[in-house]
Amino acid sequence: MRVTISRKAHFNAAHRLYRKDWTFEQNDAIFGKCNNPNYHGHNYELIVSVTGEIDPETGFVMDVKFLSEIIKEEVENQFDHKNLNIDVPEFENLNPTAENIVVVIWNKIRKKIEPQFDLEVILYETPRNFVTYKGE
Repeated sequence: MRVTISRKAHFNAAHRLYRKDWTFEQNDAIFGKCNNPNYHGHNYELIVSVTGEIDPETGFVMDVKFLSEIIKEEVENQFDHKNLNIDVPEFENLNPTAENIVVVIWNKIRKKIEPQFDLEVILYETPRNFVTYKGE
């Protein structure tokens, strides 16, 4: 039996959507108020789901405490109360759109999860706007 377990998390972060190789006018036309040179912030909500076989000895797919520790180490500690453009190395040359953020998070967590498990990450930028990534 394959079962999915999920863990919710939360972090606050600022960012600016823009391309360094575009003029301010080009950035403003595409990214609008998200191109604010003084940045803007979000209260991100994260759902990380792991799917796999139930271990007959423990009854777990994975210990949720272990998943929680991975999320804290790889996401919360590195992203919470940070300016993504300035403080998070992965976004030095990558526009921190919700789409790019969810892929970065997925890649960070994927490295810590055994390959027999499927991984899905859902990132809510606002209560109405969210993205999902399951890997390539």
